[in-house]
Amino acid sequence: MGMEAEAERKDASGAQGRVGEQPIAAGARLRPTTDFGRRFIIFADAEEEFDWSAQFQREATSTSAIAALPETTHRFNDAGATPVYLCDYPVVANAASAAIMREMAGAGACDIGTQLHPWVNPPFDEAVSDVNSFTGNLPVELQRQKLANLTRQIEHATGVRPTVYRAGRYGLGEQTMTLLAEQGYRMDVSVRALFDYHAQGGPDFSDCPAWPWKTPEGIIELPLTAGWTGVLRNIPAIYKYLPLHGTYARTGLLSRVPLTPEGTPIKAALEAIAVLDGEGIDIFSLSFHTPSVVPGFTPYVRNEAELAAFWNWWDDVFNEFSRRRIAPVRYAELIEELGKD
Repeated sequence: MGMEAEAERKDASGAQGRVGEQPIAAGARLRPTTDFGRRFIIFADAEEEFDWSAQFQREATSTSAIAALPETTHRFNDAGATPVYLCDYPVVANAASAAIMREMAGAGACDIGTQLHPWVNPPFDEAVSDVNSFTGNLPVELQRQKLANLTRQIEHATGVRPTVYRAGRYGLGEQTMTLLAEQGYRMDVSVRALFDYHAQGGPDFSDCPAWPWKTPEGIIELPLTAGWTGVLRNIPAIYKYLPLHGTYARTGLLSRVPLTPEGTPIKAALEAIAVLDGEGIDIFSLSFHTPSVVPGFTPYVRNEAELAAFWNWWDDVFNEFSRRRIAPVRYAELIEELGKD
């Protein structure tokens, strides 16, 4: 290990020696009742704009894209869906974007949750680095302070005490669930099923399923939905141990498909929905980043043509869900159903 990498591990203090490990194991599967049926829900990362190709910067806190969210939300509402906006600190610290969130939540057009980007979330007691961009790598007390500050700010700005959480960059840590329980959270959506971020210093979720479970701390974990497609989908271990990912995808042998319009072609998404539905997945959790609703802020939507493709993706997915009788669900309904003893 080089000196720079070792220094980054030491920046993470209490996480040294555990960076990149699997922070969570799946528990017993939670199944909704038959009457509840199969449902889908949208969790969107409501966040600041930043250069995705550059180093993380504390100064990158503009939230101008939030101004487009009321129209975005209206489009989701017209399709019967109520998105959950997972707000990070810049969104709720900026008066203009906070007011937009408060108005939409007050009108019942959206639900409000939490997303923690540690590099723009006070207190700022850590160095800015790739390893420290995963919240779970930080010292536990610093994680606690950042989460408490963000939770208070969201409640102050929106009038909603959030109970659903996502670690920015999916940066779940070994103590995350304990910290969430301390703040009264009921659900975590930080797990990105089937994905592994250990090469960047983040967590490994490659063995996590797409279905929900309850952690020992009493938090419901609902992973972002992803599935395997292709003729080798029943032996996905080769994806990890023989990583010829591009070859597998090009030949149709095996693809790992997350349910997001960002980087997932609609044909792949529809195939994954069909496979997951056939495998008995009850709850479909979809995701996107809110800056993608304005061209130029993310690598997924760089121009008007890509924005049109973004919305066509949602239209096709909504139509597929309707055809399969997979209905939208609001966060409060979902937490009540999955939280039953």
